[in-house]
Amino acid sequence: MSLAFAKRHEDAVHPRDLLFFDTETTGLAGGTGTRAFMIGAADWHVDADGNEGLRVRQLMISTMAAEAPMLRAFAGWLSPTTVLSSYNGRCYDAPLLKTRYRLARMAEPLSALDHVDLLFPTRRRYRGTWENCRLATIERQLLRIVRQDDLPGAEAPAAWLSFLRGGSAGNLRRVAEHNHQDVVTLAQLFHRLVQAEADDREVLSFEEAP
Repeated sequence: MSLAFAKRHEDAVHPRDLLFFDTETTGLAGGTGTRAFMIGAADWHVDADGNEGLRVRQLMISTMAAEAPMLRAFAGWLSPTTVLSSYNGRCYDAPLLKTRYRLARMAEPLSALDHVDLLFPTRRRYRGTWENCRLATIERQLLRIVRQDDLPGAEAPAAWLSFLRGGSAGNLRRVAEHNHQDVVTLAQLFHRLVQAEADDREVLSFEEAP
């Protein structure tokens, strides 16, 4: 899959190397006091029977002590050929996870990997088309995805903290559903951006033909 849409005209990635990821965190400010309590990831997977499709995996910590095992598990999903993909993850999710690895005194695996952040090519292509380029807007306007009973991301920290204190897991399940849809949306958006760039090139080639 060409990465021309990201202004990397000479680069391409095999679909099986892509890992779309998103975190749910205890706050939006970042810094050492913020941690990811959930990590979701989607990749193109072929099982032992040869069936293939988009696989979604999620990790969540139910105690503070579980953070290090979660980080180790996520690192186990990565390989030297993994290409990360996110929506504003280069500025937020990846730095946050790198900080958590360092605070846990673990080698952080993200810096060595390529990272295609879909926010920036999406802004270049669609800025001014709709009211903003938030992922929810792109879902609705471009991908025609309408979420049902979606829990806003701003309410995720309270849902997790309530669960830790013995509260209902109902809203936490909604956080997991929100995170699940986020990584599926990333895969769909990536494909749409690749296709849109290819369509543009075909039109340009036709217009330049003698």
